[in-house]
Amino acid sequence: MTRDEQLEALVAAVLGAGKYRAVSPDFVRAIGARELAARPNLKAAIKATKNALHQAGGAFLDAPIDYGRALARLREAAGDPEAFRAACRAVMALHTSTRERLPILDQFYAVALAGVPAPGRVLDVACGLNPLARPWLPFPAETVYVAYDIYADQIAFLNDFFVLTGTPGRAEVRDVIGRPPDEPADLALILKTLPCLEAIDRRAPERLLDAVPAPRLLVSFPAQTLGGRRKGMAAHYETQFRRLLDARGWPAERFEFATELAFLVRKG
Repeated sequence: MTRDEQLEALVAAVLGAGKYRAVSPDFVRAIGARELAARPNLKAAIKATKNALHQAGGAFLDAPIDYGRALARLREAAGDPEAFRAACRAVMALHTSTRERLPILDQFYAVALAGVPAPGRVLDVACGLNPLARPWLPFPAETVYVAYDIYADQIAFLNDFFVLTGTPGRAEVRDVIGRPPDEPADLALILKTLPCLEAIDRRAPERLLDAVPAPRLLVSFPAQTLGGRRKGMAAHYETQFRRLLDARGWPAERFEFATELAFLVRKG
């Protein structure tokens, strides 16, 4: 097979696996092309591509999410603010990244975004199920919310969520490594995303931060492993991130929570 034929075979094999069926084909193709160039054969490249996809997002999904059932639960609770928040929490618990934030959810945005003027547009980069935290965000109802991730089924669910809640904006399937967001906004949420991007491409975090067209960035890092061990993770990530900020002269306000370390960054 030619290299192009190998790449298409790789994409078909990866997308044919149940765990990765909903992943952006462009993202699979970009990773697959890199792995084909680095591996001795197609089989090894397929395995390496699946491993990379696991690091990028698959590790945060303990099991496939029934998005139809999740949406039905949200619809049933709509109209009762407290019941709806409880339903949002229950759905966010299905995704490891947002589940880790649930114990600090009432403080996280209220504290980290307390000094931010009401944004007209917010970008949520590699969003996972974070848009379901919209009821906790200290923003007016008219703030436009634009979310990006690589899973088509998740994105369809989030668009349904936006319709259900009357949230202006949209969710979009996007490989933010290959195509960083280019839509101007007042604030970008980049929550526990940079380590995942770095696992795919060492330079991806700085390229993304440079490219995002927003003057303020809320960037966070996990304070513990998926298994709950700390292992000095927060200190490691902070050292790396401070080096990146210092090189650009970007000031940042630091916020430490039980499960997450966050920085509110001013670009430029």
